[in-house]
Amino acid sequence: MMRFNWKSFYAYALSSALMAVATTAMVPATAAWAQVSNLPDFADLVEQVSPSVVNIRTLEKVSAQQEQGPQMDEDMLDFFRRFGLPIPNMPRQPLPRNHPQPTPDEEQPRGVGSGFILSSDGMIMTNAHVVDGADEVVVTLTDKREFKAKIIGADKRSDVAVVKIEATGLPAVKIGDVNRLRVGAWVVAIGSPFGLENTVTAGIVSAKQRDTGDYLPFIQTDVAINPGNSGGPLINMNGEVVGINSQIYSRSGGSMGISFSIPIDEAMRVSDQLRASGHVTRGRIGVQIGPVSKDVAESIGLGKPQGALVSNVETGAPADKAGVEAGDIIVKFDGKPVEKSSDLPRMVGATKPGTKSTLTVFRRGATKDLSVVVAEIEADKPASKAPVKGDKPKISKIGESIGLAVSELTKEQKAELSITGGVRVDSAVDNAARAGIREGDVVLQVGNFQVIDLKTFELALAKVDKSKSLGLLVRRGDMAQIVVIRPTK
Repeated sequence: MMRFNWKSFYAYALSSALMAVATTAMVPATAAWAQVSNLPDFADLVEQVSPSVVNIRTLEKVSAQQEQGPQMDEDMLDFFRRFGLPIPNMPRQPLPRNHPQPTPDEEQPRGVGSGFILSSDGMIMTNAHVVDGADEVVVTLTDKREFKAKIIGADKRSDVAVVKIEATGLPAVKIGDVNRLRVGAWVVAIGSPFGLENTVTAGIVSAKQRDTGDYLPFIQTDVAINPGNSGGPLINMNGEVVGINSQIYSRSGGSMGISFSIPIDEAMRVSDQLRASGHVTRGRIGVQIGPVSKDVAESIGLGKPQGALVSNVETGAPADKAGVEAGDIIVKFDGKPVEKSSDLPRMVGATKPGTKSTLTVFRRGATKDLSVVVAEIEADKPASKAPVKGDKPKISKIGESIGLAVSELTKEQKAELSITGGVRVDSAVDNAARAGIREGDVVLQVGNFQVIDLKTFELALAKVDKSKSLGLLVRRGDMAQIVVIRPTK
């Protein structure tokens, strides 16, 4: 019988373990080296683009009669202004006697931002909020030359501005194609955060078409953006500008890894108009809209939540003349799908006033094309008055099956609301109350059936399946929305 050699076994086991440890140690080291070697190098890109990025300082005139006192840091003030936050109330105190008193109309620093050179003759793009309210704009190039700039135009809706300095032979940026920019791609920002000129930060594109504004689908990145970066370029790996750094999401005032940039194609369309006329012309059709929820889409047979739900049509506006009604869902504009409500203002806004366009609306279970002549955007009109409470000549009890008691509208009430039909809600209980309907609302549609009066309301309610969710088009004041009443389970 052969004896087992314990010494040989231990030696073999030890050597095997050491080989395994060595092999295991080599794997992550090799992977880590490959990972490091594949990281992008931004040095050449920054060297190429940096000369086209400028620092922008703004000044404002301060009268000697104005009270002086402790003031908040200018960069923090810029943060409060940009994001619409209330500026903390700081008590003002007279200056000490030995403190230099301001001279009449003395220019004081107001804010710091960034920009980039569009053309070799001195056209510079930045954010509108960077130059808003400034009495003087000073542009500093990377070679330390300073120029007083003239504001060619600023558009607050898109937050794009163009300024001009008297210089030639300047290094202009290259404009990139936003459509080719992919989520996950590396991007670089260059600007003057907190006044630190030509600061470079890098990250990736986190999302595209991010809805944070009426007219612009923003590029979201995780690039570090801080006060002072506003107006600076967002650059792709080809050294091309794909956006203007404009906003951040922050609870502290500093970068939290969520920043937003204006797509350069949208910005260039705005800048072209600013350079040509000093202002931007946008189209309008005169509707107030809201999103279409999944419940609403299912309750009216739309299929999927898409389009823009019309809550109000301005009297005499292009949409009114075209026959658009409150409760319509605009699903296409000039044949292009309206996937979400925020798409419509951008489509209409980008259309030249006077253009004859086609609206495709979903109304009472069917689609319909309406011809509309786009007008030029103007200030919103004040809302009309709420419906007056008149006599109730007829009252219906049939609506109680869904928690509603309604009555006929008087001629005065219809005239006040500029409507031709509907029934007034006298009370809402149970399912209707839980859906948000209340006394004084006007029901214009039940399911996909139009309500003209009490009789049509009762006929419509008799036709719908009350065991399923029911969508009602309801008017409140001058606004309309589809309210979904869910059945009792």
